[in-house]
Amino acid sequence: MSKGRLEAFSDGVIAIIITIMVLELKAPHGADVDALLPLIPALLSYVLSFIFVGIYWNNHHHLLQAAQKVNGRVLWANLHLLFWLSLIPFVTNWLGESQFSSWPVAAYGVVLLLAGCAYLILSRTLIGLHGQESPLAIAVGRDFKGLLSVAIYAVAIPLAFATPRVACGLYALVAVLWLIPDRRIERTLSSNSRSE
Repeated sequence: MSKGRLEAFSDGVIAIIITIMVLELKAPHGADVDALLPLIPALLSYVLSFIFVGIYWNNHHHLLQAAQKVNGRVLWANLHLLFWLSLIPFVTNWLGESQFSSWPVAAYGVVLLLAGCAYLILSRTLIGLHGQESPLAIAVGRDFKGLLSVAIYAVAIPLAFATPRVACGLYALVAVLWLIPDRRIERTLSSNSRSE
């Protein structure tokens, strides 16, 4: 089965997710800079979510670049990931509107946690299809950053009820961790193309 439709569909869904998030931002009613102050929480939650969606899009692209084929299991694993990503606009809006209150911060973390788990499932499903000795499996490796991210989310969610801003700081830490380029897949693919 070709992976082209999967990539195109996923790119379209991710583009819609970003569009929905930006449409949730409302212009201030006043005409001066002070009118922007109440919107700062919404802007901050939008920026954080935009970064997360961008990270998922980037890593999804690299993952599928390393894949040679997909099957029905991969399609369902991909839909599972897209489902959790599609909830990001909702929790982003709630986070900003509530000015980072405990329940919205925890809900944001739950969506990030489940999206992270879904990404791990997608990568493992692709590795299962391609084999443990495939370039994809070698490139992904143990996926330390993915597992660490899920662990940080799991710590941040209950922490949201005691100190929501610290929990948000942990979410931001995960984003920073992923902003550092991960060139495993690119390195593996380029070394394989040179050896052929």
